[in-house]
Amino acid sequence: MQAPDKKRIHAIVIRSSLITVLMFGFGFALVPLYDVFCDLTGLNGKVSLTPIHPVSTPGEVPDVRQIQMQFIAINNETLPWEFAPREFSLPIQLGKPYVTHYRAKNLSSRSMTVQAIPSVSPGLAAQHLSKMECFCFEQQRLEAGEEMDMAVRFVVSPSLPQSFSVMTLSYTLFDVSDKNTTQLTRN
Repeated sequence: MQAPDKKRIHAIVIRSSLITVLMFGFGFALVPLYDVFCDLTGLNGKVSLTPIHPVSTPGEVPDVRQIQMQFIAINNETLPWEFAPREFSLPIQLGKPYVTHYRAKNLSSRSMTVQAIPSVSPGLAAQHLSKMECFCFEQQRLEAGEEMDMAVRFVVSPSLPQSFSVMTLSYTLFDVSDKNTTQLTRN
């Protein structure tokens, strides 16, 4: 048997090290690449937190187009809460602010804190929805048996493409009672 060539072993070590470094770098680059991909395609249902103020020039006829806004509430399977929108659907005029409410009730025997995670579909329409006030901006704490209405104040931009006639705003509640990393306030 012949001993492996030192140059060959050295080349294999260098290639393996280079591949490892490249894989490590690619792992770090995935998060910003994913964000760029979502921004370009409108996927992921991310909502703008910047208020939309309709701009009109004197003599311009305002956009009176209406769409149907649907509201969905999803409880995490392990969360002992009741959670539902007060209105399941609402006709809205583009550029006009609206308020709707979600009702939450803690059915457990202990105080709990939850965080609502929003999603908008279709994803491409999400960039045209702006929330001025939302219970999802802060964690919500309810004592055992306590219930409350939680407000969402929003506007859909008149620049929403004509191809969209229905939008869905969905919230999922997650228990964050053990993660007291932020100040807990109630709306």
